[in-house]
Amino acid sequence: MSSMSQFTSNKAVLVTGAAKRLGREIALEFARQGWDIAIHYGRSAAEAKQTLADITALGVKAHAFQADLSIDAQVKELFTAVAKAFPNLGCIINSASIFEYDRANSQTPLSGKNVLAHMQVNVTAPIILSQMFFEHQKQYHAEGKYIPSVIQLLDQKLINPNPDYLSYTLSKSALLSSIEILAVDFAPLLRVVGLAPGITLPSGDQTTEGFTKAHQMTPLGRSSTALDVAKAAVFLADSSAITGTTLYVDGGQHLLPSERDVMFKTH
Repeated sequence: MSSMSQFTSNKAVLVTGAAKRLGREIALEFARQGWDIAIHYGRSAAEAKQTLADITALGVKAHAFQADLSIDAQVKELFTAVAKAFPNLGCIINSASIFEYDRANSQTPLSGKNVLAHMQVNVTAPIILSQMFFEHQKQYHAEGKYIPSVIQLLDQKLINPNPDYLSYTLSKSALLSSIEILAVDFAPLLRVVGLAPGITLPSGDQTTEGFTKAHQMTPLGRSSTALDVAKAAVFLADSSAITGTTLYVDGGQHLLPSERDVMFKTH
């Protein structure tokens, strides 16, 4: 018996920000499990082309779609195009996000422009896609055991807060708050679930050595790998009884309070 789930055969998933980093790894794992893949990218056209080739080589159907998630019209056009190409759409993974530094008590304080930019990409775009998926489900809902899902990528720092990356944290907190609300509103046609990784890949100017140290600063001595997060996403997409909750995949990182973002604790 193959590792492919009885529910995921011939289902498709849209992964935003799938050209590189965590989004790419999530898309690849879904492909390995037999899902067809809609690859969204913003500006990373070359990386999207490579990801498309790598996924197609796994023997599933895949297409790449470009959209600027800071523009509502392009977000809507993205869903329309994906739903047309993949009528078997069973899941959306909102992985794309803005992650730019600000802190209220710093030389880079919060600004309205930065808050709005984070809210648009990290909150508004995922919710618009969720709404459109729900409307799609009302038209194309098929009776059966499988209930499609939207999985919102969050962050362990939401229950382990520190002052760094304030606009990012506020936007992800808003997205976390939306999960229970949307799960109630979209039931029984669509599930909404949160997935919160720990430190998974190097960010910004973090060195390899710094990342390795940071990755080990958890109760388990390791945080999440990209594959850990990807496997958890497949599990959630495949679990029709799970909605309105958030799964923390972080090696217990959220259990260790920190006054600074982990990026600033290593060199």
